[in-house]
Amino acid sequence: MNMEKTEAKALVDELAGHDSYPENVEVIIAPPAIYLDKLNEADLGKVKLSSQNVSQHASGAYTGEISAKMLKSCGVEYCIVGHSERRSYYGDTDQVVGEKVNALLFMGIKPIFCCGETLEERESGDFISIVSSQIESALFDLNESEFSQVTIAYEPVWAIGTGLTASSDQAQEMHAAIRAQVRAKYGEAIASVCSILYGGSCKPSNAQELFEREDVDGGLIGGAALNAEDFISIINANA
Repeated sequence: MNMEKTEAKALVDELAGHDSYPENVEVIIAPPAIYLDKLNEADLGKVKLSSQNVSQHASGAYTGEISAKMLKSCGVEYCIVGHSERRSYYGDTDQVVGEKVNALLFMGIKPIFCCGETLEERESGDFISIVSSQIESALFDLNESEFSQVTIAYEPVWAIGTGLTASSDQAQEMHAAIRAQVRAKYGEAIASVCSILYGGSCKPSNAQELFEREDVDGGLIGGAALNAEDFISIINANA
């Protein structure tokens, strides 16, 4: 929840006007929902639109909510679900997140599914099983075709907005475990192309080291994406 309209437009204009993004990198922005329709009408170049959230309900008496059909009508191609802040502040359980995934897929929008562990869970040593449980509960009712539309974003909750960052070894360990879980469920062909993003205080100074790891396919960028120069630097680090 950052930036009023003029600030947001200036940031997006700078990102959309950049003409040398790596060919192999997909650039997605997830602005507040109030800006989505206007941005859909703009020339975004290579940049694609994502929502930060969606209702699990198709329509009805859910004041303040935004449906997948509404997002689709605004040109949204992706949507973040299960972000740690949604889980923590708004009670998005694995079941609710799974329902949101299904709602998005029904409308042809690609979910960016977030999963991760708290500091307490990390220190308990059970962090891999905790993240695996989140994935299984919310995603593993999908068939192969549906799952192939999902991007997974691992966000260690203890490293979001705290200045802490998982080491590249910690990130790789979790990403490899996630890919192994996907492989066991859906097979090598799907696991090998499943995009698994890292989302925990990724910034220009550590992006390349993180992205060089075998199973880290990109980033879900928070605060660093509010500065165009920093965000572009992170994007270029994934070339």
